[in-house]
Amino acid sequence: MSERIGCKVYVDVTAEFSSDGVLRPLGLVWEDGTHYAIDRVKKIERCASRRAGGAGIMYTCVVGGREIHLFYEENYRWFLEARE
Repeated sequence: MSERIGCKVYVDVTAEFSSDGVLRPLGLVWEDGTHYAIDRVKKIERCASRRAGGAGIMYTCVVGGREIHLFYEENYRWFLEARE
């Protein structure tokens, strides 16, 4: 289930922790209920969202051939920046 707050779209994410403690997202559910598999995680970095505000860990991912930025906040929630 997703939720919009400002420019943030909070989404459900399926993720896993590796044996060395790395959190890696595997898929997400967009606000219309569509499930998307994350094809690849290109980069993981601590970063702030310039468009939506907030900070946390930004995952630069490839989904369906497109690059997206998926954020994991310190409140344990995942969000994407809304395109409005």
